[in-house]
Amino acid sequence: MSSNTISIKPANHRIYQCQTAKKIELLNKLIEESKYSDILVVCSKDIENIKENIDNKDIKIIEDRELVKDKELACEFLISFDLPIKAIVYMARVSRATQAAYMLLDESEQQELYQTEMLLGRAIKQEKLEDFGYPVVEKKEPAFKGKKPLTKDEIREVAKKRYEEKTQEPKPKKEFKKSDSDEKWDKKKKAPNKFLGKDEHGKAQFSGKSGERNHRYDGTPREKGPQKVGRKISIKSRKAKED
Repeated sequence: MSSNTISIKPANHRIYQCQTAKKIELLNKLIEESKYSDILVVCSKDIENIKENIDNKDIKIIEDRELVKDKELACEFLISFDLPIKAIVYMARVSRATQAAYMLLDESEQQELYQTEMLLGRAIKQEKLEDFGYPVVEKKEPAFKGKKPLTKDEIREVAKKRYEEKTQEPKPKKEFKKSDSDEKWDKKKKAPNKFLGKDEHGKAQFSGKSGERNHRYDGTPREKGPQKVGRKISIKSRKAKED
């Protein structure tokens, strides 16, 4: 049988949540409940500890390396005492079972279970027996950051307050006084630009800046130049043809 072939039904393939310190006790319980079946216990380590503390000494207990060597080994009921490091090794274990396969899983081993489930292609059903499961740890909700949502009564109060504020007489606007620093940005009146005459080179001089400064300006108002006229088209009259 291929190590990737699982012949047992999903309902007969399950995990029992169990603390490591109570695994021997739960193992003995499961063996007693199925004592008439062909049972095989597989582990990755601590095989001597299991053999010493198991009640039924006729039960066969082997490690993963022995299982891999014996290609013909099979059983009706397989119990995995722990979760092996590699997912493919666990698949090799379950492929030897013909009726049921259970695993005892400690809380610390749960983190590595997803690799096996990914290879299997589905989640393995988990059960929690009384006195064997993990202690329940209450998860504290993280502190809420930001504003909490308002209740209906609070929303009504906020809406009522806003309505009252809008219907009241408008408050008088505040009068803002100009500071000294603001005055420097005010537009200043410009003094008229006067023609002062011409210098020794004949250039026009003015009392301030002017766009009128040129060599030909003598202080008199500049005459406006002729406006641009559109293109003239001469039309010659034609003489009527004589009959």
